[in-house]
Amino acid sequence: MRTVNIHEAKTQLSRLIEQAVKGESFVIAKAGKPLVKVTRLDAPLGEETRRLGFLAGKIVVPDDFDRMGEQDIESLFGGHE
Repeated sequence: MRTVNIHEAKTQLSRLIEQAVKGESFVIAKAGKPLVKVTRLDAPLGEETRRLGFLAGKIVVPDDFDRMGEQDIESLFGGHE
């Protein structure tokens, strides 16, 4: 794995990032001491990032969901007994 100093990393950042995206990770060092490792992210693409509806078809919400516990809640707040 390649090690570059901070000055080189600043001046060549675009090129270094392009290489990291291709799988060529590198280390940034200060005075020869390694500080950080730069590597590409293997983030999900496209539909893999979709979260809305991820449980569709796996759970069932009762028709009276918005009224469940209604009487208990009313009694707690001084409503009808």
